[in-house]
Amino acid sequence: MRKSKMKAAILHGIGDLRVEEVEVPEIGFGEVLAEVKAATTCGTDVKILRRGYVGEIVSYPMPFGHEWSGVVKEVGPDVEAFKPGDRIRAGNSAPCYSCSMCAEGKYNLCMNRTWLWGAYAEGIKVPSQIVLHNAQTFPDSLSFEEAAVAEPLACVLHGSDKVGTAPGDSVAIIGAGPIGLLHLLVAKQKGAGWVFISDLVDERLEAAERLGADETINSEREDLTSIGKELTYGLGVDVAIESVGTPQT
Repeated sequence: MRKSKMKAAILHGIGDLRVEEVEVPEIGFGEVLAEVKAATTCGTDVKILRRGYVGEIVSYPMPFGHEWSGVVKEVGPDVEAFKPGDRIRAGNSAPCYSCSMCAEGKYNLCMNRTWLWGAYAEGIKVPSQIVLHNAQTFPDSLSFEEAAVAEPLACVLHGSDKVGTAPGDSVAIIGAGPIGLLHLLVAKQKGAGWVFISDLVDERLEAAERLGADETINSEREDLTSIGKELTYGLGVDVAIESVGTPQT
């Protein structure tokens, strides 16, 4: 028999996050219900919790979290790409593909975007637009935890393509958090000749070393600019990636 209730983290306001018993979502045309197996925490989640976010996107109370993976439990009418038992991950949003911004290929500026929140829950309903355009199955060889990182990895891949990282490039990455470390892996995969990464936390820099960074710099103790010039014989780097998100960096 189908469960009627599930636990979910509901955000009621800035700093007010509560785990509650809620109704299991009913699915409709083109939608999918999934059991959440893994959910990670994005920097955007932290921002929303601590200081709020864009009013058109966030309204209270709201389900919380958006990086997740799980197993399909139910599919609605007209769903052909998924079936119960499939391992699934889905993005946080999908564009409409019909507004003026989408017509220009600026899908990140879509005027009628479909959003998906609620990863911090036992189950999540995936809207039809996201089922169609931004949800995928993944193989058993990929863990649920790894699949949940597909969304930030997609952002990193997009950024790397935009900046044009090429074989042989020297690359400086500011920030060795999850996004910075993913940029490190992608730059190496693209054949970058020299990748150095800076942070204020030695533990993160040690992780960067294990993942293949050619040089790590604690910018609290060392001067990033002078070291960067020295490593590139005074030329400066071909590509610089800021992955902290502060005015200083």
